[in-house]
Amino acid sequence: MAEKGCIKCGGTKTGTKKIATTGAGLSKIFDVQHNKFLVVYCKNCGYSELYNRKSSMAANVIDLFFGG
Repeated sequence: MAEKGCIKCGGTKTGTKKIATTGAGLSKIFDVQHNKFLVVYCKNCGYSELYNRKSSMAANVIDLFFGG
């Protein structure tokens, strides 16, 4: 079985960051940041993917990033 890595460069080291964003309509006007995401990125090339924090667990997200 081939080793999995970043789909862009094959790198195997990742980092994560949490971000929050506004939505549309009134939440945008009042700058209410209720959309929360986990960003998983390749430490080699910077390729990033966003995952909804409400539906994803950190360990599973890393597997998803590597195509598992």
